[in-house]
Amino acid sequence: MIKKIFLLLIAAAAVGLFFHFDLHQLLTLDGLKGSMDQFSDYKEQSPLLVIGGFFLLYVVVTALSLPGAAILTLAAGALFGLVEGLLVASFASTIGATLAFLVSRYLLRDTIKQRFPERLAAIDAGVEKEGGFYLFTLRLVPVFPFFLINLLMGVTSIKSWTYYWVSQAGMLAGTFVFVNAGTQLAQIESLSGILSFNLILSFALLGIFPFIAKGILNVFKKRRVYKNYTKPKKFDRNMIVIGAGAGGLVTSYIAAAVKAKVTLIEAGEMGGDCLNYGCVPSKAVIKSAKIAEQIRHGENYGLENTTPQFSFKKVMARVHKVIADVAPHDSVERYTDLGVDVVKGYGKLIDPWTVEIKLNDGGTQTLTARTIVIATGARPFVPPLPGIEETGYVTSDTLWNKFAELDEAPKKLVVLGGGPIGSELAQSFARLGSSVTQIEMSERIMIKEDLEVSTFAHEALTESGVNILTSHQALRCEARDGKKYIVVKHNDKEIDIEYDELLCAVGRSARLKGYGLEELGIETNRTVVTNEYLETLYPNIFAAGDIVGPYQFTHVAAHQGWYAAVNGLFGHLKKFKVDYRVIPWTTFIDPEVARVGLNEQDAKDKGIDYEITRFEFEELDRAITDSATKGFIKVITPKGKDKILGVTVVSEHAGDLIAEFVLAMKHGLGLNKILGTIHSYPTWAEGNKYAAGEWKRAHAPEKVLNLLEKYHTWRRG
Repeated sequence: MIKKIFLLLIAAAAVGLFFHFDLHQLLTLDGLKGSMDQFSDYKEQSPLLVIGGFFLLYVVVTALSLPGAAILTLAAGALFGLVEGLLVASFASTIGATLAFLVSRYLLRDTIKQRFPERLAAIDAGVEKEGGFYLFTLRLVPVFPFFLINLLMGVTSIKSWTYYWVSQAGMLAGTFVFVNAGTQLAQIESLSGILSFNLILSFALLGIFPFIAKGILNVFKKRRVYKNYTKPKKFDRNMIVIGAGAGGLVTSYIAAAVKAKVTLIEAGEMGGDCLNYGCVPSKAVIKSAKIAEQIRHGENYGLENTTPQFSFKKVMARVHKVIADVAPHDSVERYTDLGVDVVKGYGKLIDPWTVEIKLNDGGTQTLTARTIVIATGARPFVPPLPGIEETGYVTSDTLWNKFAELDEAPKKLVVLGGGPIGSELAQSFARLGSSVTQIEMSERIMIKEDLEVSTFAHEALTESGVNILTSHQALRCEARDGKKYIVVKHNDKEIDIEYDELLCAVGRSARLKGYGLEELGIETNRTVVTNEYLETLYPNIFAAGDIVGPYQFTHVAAHQGWYAAVNGLFGHLKKFKVDYRVIPWTTFIDPEVARVGLNEQDAKDKGIDYEITRFEFEELDRAITDSATKGFIKVITPKGKDKILGVTVVSEHAGDLIAEFVLAMKHGLGLNKILGTIHSYPTWAEGNKYAAGEWKRAHAPEKVLNLLEKYHTWRRG
């Protein structure tokens, strides 16, 4: 910081001396004309000294963003002629501009990055892809002040070498015009006469040329991608969607809503993983497990503690009933009524416009479409542990049918994985009677959350009866004497853990095989590789949902579905980049953990100057009435500002409470706006308002309050 201040003082002193000694008068048109004879004499006596001094002066003037660069360019032509003057002015101006750029980067970038991290990240992403084109255009069009370009570009992530050579090339045309004019200095009456409207327009058109060229290159690139295929003259459909999970359902629904002819292909159950194996069944079993836990602790509600009496088979039957009750929302009949042509079968890409469907009834159908969307989702990842296939296991996809056959919960259940899915199911089945051991290779469960949140979750699961083993690495599965064991390593020692059922919950992997992606050369790297518009290698083939990432959430898949539909149908008119700025997620353990934006660890990693505002639910009336006071709201804001960078909520109903913060962040509303909003009493949502109130109290204007105190004292006489 001291070095930055010292550099700033040197620059300020140089600028001050420049104006104090009226040097700026020399860098005017009249001043230049009046001094030309003297400069010419100097040049005849010491040509190298004059060239070197002139070069150095030009660099300093440009580096300090002083007025007079245009005059110096004219002087270069008048003193040295067209060729020599162009060389001197071109290199001096570019070196000076680059120095100004570097000073701006050194003094300003870190500060701006701390204050506006998200905006700068978005700018940097654009600069990384198009920075050279943008800079070239700005340099070509003389209406943009060059000193301002130097300062602003210094804040971005553009490479210094790129900045130098693009600036040299971009400023060359304008430099030529001024140097050439300088060779006829006596005829120039004003600087404005040098640049006519037509000349400025020509520069502007020249600046647009790189983008036109890029567009032409993209056309050739597309042709090269499609060169081995013959595009149909007519299409059976406007859009074909493969996969009827959240991403595919939303995509096809929107397509039908705008009257496009769309076919949705699904071989399995409509609704995808979330309805049939994930969100819906897990939340159903979580509810039953929570009720059982509340019965055990009836004293919390003025009742007697009682051992819950229930049939595990009935609990699992209820799970399947819930699935059946929700299923009509995603059914073939509903989507057919909405205008979607639903085909039951396996879709495979034959070429960029053709899909072959192996129908579930044994037939085959081939359809063509202008746009195809791949939304095939993901499946649970099963680690390749020796012996795991022989001893058997279940996943979050298969446990619902397997456990539905059991008369009681598995006596000994091992849950492999400490993420959200593993934690939710470990707690639930422990509450339903299983002796649950949860194994996590990392040092803590729910590793993506803050340490205190992870610790809170660990304590909550332990209270529910889960035996959590962190820093334990699974090695293999074995069957001995009619019993099953998983062997884990901890502190270089092997430990045998007996189990009746092994639940693998270590993550999910995208469904990439069997859809023709490899045959078409569509790049996959754990997920399908797409651009910001969800386009694959082929601009008419899109992907959405878990197969894309980066967030494997149902609501993100639905979010992507909108972009896939709109870009797929109307991208030739206007494309929309997928917006991932405000993504909430919830882990439905008890109490729930919900988050949006940055947590404290993220803020530290990004070097943000942040502060934390907390509200404890033990202070909330509704939490007290519900005997559910464990938890808190934790808000991350920039130092001294109410802008919300991120929020973590740990409580009952946290997944619902986070929605207000999601809305606020989406629309740029700060904590003051939440504080000024009426919340019903007594509700859980009041916690959000009280969290905002905690921020306000910490930032009370003490000086103003002291003055008010004196004022009220005076008023009392």
